[in-house]
Amino acid sequence: MINYFKEIFGGLWTLLVGMRLTARYALSPTVTCHYPYETLPITPNFRGHTDLVIDPETAGDKCIVCMMCQNACPSQCIDLTGEKPEGSKKKVLTRYALDFTKCSLCGNCVEVCPTSALEYSGDYQLAGYSRHEFHFDLVERLRDRVKAQGIVPKPKPPPAEGEADGGADAKQRRVRPKPEEAAPGQAAPDVPPKGAEAKPES
Repeated sequence: MINYFKEIFGGLWTLLVGMRLTARYALSPTVTCHYPYETLPITPNFRGHTDLVIDPETAGDKCIVCMMCQNACPSQCIDLTGEKPEGSKKKVLTRYALDFTKCSLCGNCVEVCPTSALEYSGDYQLAGYSRHEFHFDLVERLRDRVKAQGIVPKPKPPPAEGEADGGADAKQRRVRPKPEEAAPGQAAPDVPPKGAEAKPES
C-alpha cells in the first residue's frame, strides 16, 4: 500500500519538474527562427546552383560565350548559346540552360570562367512537383534579378573633344598622295623610285 502511494507522488513530482522547465522556456524570448516567415542569412561558403554575375556597368552578364564552363562540366548539365550582333566584336549570350537535376555542385564551371561570370547562388529553398522545375535559364533569372534590384546600366562617357574627328584626320594623313598626272600632249614628270635620293643639279 505504501509503495502504491509512493509511485503516485513520484509521478506527480516528475510532472511538476517537467512543467516548471516548460513554463520557464515558454516565458523566455524565443531563439528559434520562425521558418518560412523568417530566414537566416546564408554563409558566403554556401554552394547553391550557379547564377550569372550582374555587370554593374551594363546591367547584363559578363559572359563571352567561350564555352569553357560547358566543356568543363563533368555532368554535362550546361547548354549555352550566343550570337554575334551586327557591328559587334564579340558574342552576346542569348541562352544559358542549367539542368540542376544532373548538377554535382563540383564548381568547375565557376573556377574555369575567364571573366568570373558565374557565382554560387544562395537559393536553398528548392522544391517542386516536377523535375522540369529544376531546369533553369540563367539569362532569364539574371533579367529578373536586375529588374528586382532596379539596376540600370551606367551611361557611357562622351568622347573627348577632337577625338571623334581625330580618326578621320589620321586616316587622311595616312593616305599617300598620288603622283601628278601629265596633261594631254605633255611628258609625264620624272618621279624618283621609292627609296632613291634626289641628286643635286650641277
